[in-house]
Amino acid sequence: MSRSRVSRRAFLRTSGVGVVGVGFFSSLAPAASRSANEKLNIACIGTSGQAGFSIGNIRGENIVALCDIDDRLLGKAGGEFKGAEKYVDFRKCLDQKNIDAVTVCTTDHTHAPASMKAIKLGKHVYCEKPLTHTVSEARALAKAAEEHKVATQMGTQIHAENNYRRVVELIQEGVLGKITEVHTWAGRSWGGGDRPKETPTVPEWLHWDLWLGPAPERPYHPTYQPANWRKWWDFGGGNLADMACHHMDLPFWALGLTHPTTVEAEGPKVHPETCPLGLVVRYEYPAEKDRPAVKLTWYDGDKIPREILGIGTGGGGNIFVGEKGKMYADYGSFRVMLDKDTGPLPKIKNPIPNSIGHHNEWIKACKEGTPTTCNFTYSGRLTEAVLLGNVAFRTGKKIEWDAEKLEAKNALEAKQFVSKEYRKGWEL
Repeated sequence: MSRSRVSRRAFLRTSGVGVVGVGFFSSLAPAASRSANEKLNIACIGTSGQAGFSIGNIRGENIVALCDIDDRLLGKAGGEFKGAEKYVDFRKCLDQKNIDAVTVCTTDHTHAPASMKAIKLGKHVYCEKPLTHTVSEARALAKAAEEHKVATQMGTQIHAENNYRRVVELIQEGVLGKITEVHTWAGRSWGGGDRPKETPTVPEWLHWDLWLGPAPERPYHPTYQPANWRKWWDFGGGNLADMACHHMDLPFWALGLTHPTTVEAEGPKVHPETCPLGLVVRYEYPAEKDRPAVKLTWYDGDKIPREILGIGTGGGGNIFVGEKGKMYADYGSFRVMLDKDTGPLPKIKNPIPNSIGHHNEWIKACKEGTPTTCNFTYSGRLTEAVLLGNVAFRTGKKIEWDAEKLEAKNALEAKQFVSKEYRKGWEL
């Protein structure tokens, strides 16, 4: 079929954010201005699992369209929202005229095609993490969202929790002094295995070709859908793509990181079809403004050490290393370990307000043009960095990254992993 190019002393704190970087909270003119009390008409692409969670958080609005490639799930959601039109093809769903906003909670490889069409039609978009399947798609979505002035939010819901905000406050307040090193990890493991040889019959309730969407054609097998698609390069990006947008979000936010200058990765032998069971990725970020250069190391799967700098790793988290000491932080707690006992932690001069809720932020932005904290400008940069780890791994080199040109200066062969081809009819 035709194709085209296109994240010593210990003071335990579990609750308790600092100056946010310029442009983090971006304002916009709403695509379709509404009063705070007027309900949005929302289309939901994906209806179960994480998609069902999103629907539960926006159910106070008008759900006018539902889309799913699984007839069973679509029917179940349709039974709850009886007035909603039902679709199996998101391209047709987005053509419905009365849609104000869209949630995209699908497989990674369909995030960008669905989100881009919605943006071009002037619809506000909430898209699950990772924002996109490729680096180039993340850049394209961010640019389009800015041009069309729509409200956007990436689904890293932990970003709205208070703990992350308290960590950012302390780091930006200078409790650790200048930070030059970060270690980040997640224990999940997606990867390994060869393409199955069996070609079972496609279940009657599954629209397989629509599930494939922009990906190359291949026979149906239950190993791809519904659960294990993340381990296959054509559909996901393994452990890194799955979890780094959550964990790397914290140092990205706290340190105002943008684009790395070098990225290298180590893992098992590269498999042409499936992602690695474990990966170590080393990012180097240049000094910016008052922040020194930062080295960020990511670990996942079977590559996570039992401890880092004497701190047990557990399921996932971050360790920040500064001139005054270290800080450990995970989703729900943090621990400051200073080299010298300086007494109580400092009072925060510039606190970050607690969130009204990740989905609520987006809904408010759709109606009033207020800012969101994970808009596609911020989350696009985060996703680019995350996915560059896979680019470096698959390229087999420490890549020198030119963010402006979206290319590895020392490895032109990396281009094939920065962008991808799309089946005809599924282009951005």
